[in-house]
Amino acid sequence: MFNDNGSFLLALFEFFLFLAWFMCLFWVFGDIFRSKDLGGGGKTLWVIFVILVPWLGILVYLIARGGGMQQRQLEQMQAMRSAQAEYIQSVAGSSATSATDQIASAKSLLDSGAITQAEFDSLKAKALA
Repeated sequence: MFNDNGSFLLALFEFFLFLAWFMCLFWVFGDIFRSKDLGGGGKTLWVIFVILVPWLGILVYLIARGGGMQQRQLEQMQAMRSAQAEYIQSVAGSSATSATDQIASAKSLLDSGAITQAEFDSLKAKALA
């Protein structure tokens, strides 16, 4: 397959260029679809341009819109982080009730006979801890 070391190195270089182009393609497509300031038509034109003229399309995109790529990625990361924090707060907030609510629910269980006085005392101590 490889006649000499030069053909192997050339194949290795071509493989490297292909992988580099593929990574850049994913970064550019991710930025195109992440961008909120582009409409559907603008996104379509950029995608068609990048697909039809791959290297030139990526280079033109990086020159034209590359300055805001980092900012758009940071905005997406902050939005994901705030959504995650909101979700964690909603889950933790729904299970974490106040001590008075826990004692009141334990008292209602004690009054209905579902738990004993010892169980009520342990629930009360746990709520106050």
